[in-house]
Amino acid sequence: MKKLILGLAVTASSLAFAQQTPTTSSNPVTFGVKGGMNVSSLSKDEGLDDQKSKIGFNAGVFANIPIAESFSVQPEVLYSQYGEKSDYTLLGNKYSASTKLDYIAVPVMFQYNLIPNLFVEAGPEFGFLVSAKNKFKNESNGNSTTSDNYKDQLQTFNFGIGLGAGYYFTPNLGITARYVAGVTDIFKDNSGDAVRNNTFQVGLAYKFK
Repeated sequence: MKKLILGLAVTASSLAFAQQTPTTSSNPVTFGVKGGMNVSSLSKDEGLDDQKSKIGFNAGVFANIPIAESFSVQPEVLYSQYGEKSDYTLLGNKYSASTKLDYIAVPVMFQYNLIPNLFVEAGPEFGFLVSAKNKFKNESNGNSTTSDNYKDQLQTFNFGIGLGAGYYFTPNLGITARYVAGVTDIFKDNSGDAVRNNTFQVGLAYKFK
């Protein structure tokens, strides 16, 4: 709960800063919405050798806050799906398994504009676990089962570092790409190798002007 409050406080402070930041007609504070695709995996340890990337989505809102001529801070609040897929064979049958981890993510990106409509970015992402489910499927007969929510086995808080870039085709509409590397172990009381979230995101952003 303390970490959730911290992440929300960071976002609230950024938005409060946005309201207090002096703006000009050429460099205003802007708000927008964004969404796109996640291609996610878990960091490999000896138990994740056969894993594949899992496709999910992200969607949410952001504020872009100029702090200098070419620099800005962009806090976001996103619903973001992480996880992984894997295939294995047992007793002659082929099986597939997938892990679906849903988070409320709060990235705080520091952006630098190489040119007015092209930027690079880096910054922390604070994640708060909403749900965690496993799905197993027997590929030989098509039978599948989905586990109950097992989020009690996982850390509620997730921390990652994001690196990305974006290009605005118009003053309002742009394409973005970002890689988020997990720092924290997603499991509680893990005695083995740390298992971390990793995801590549690509999508569209729309600024209200």
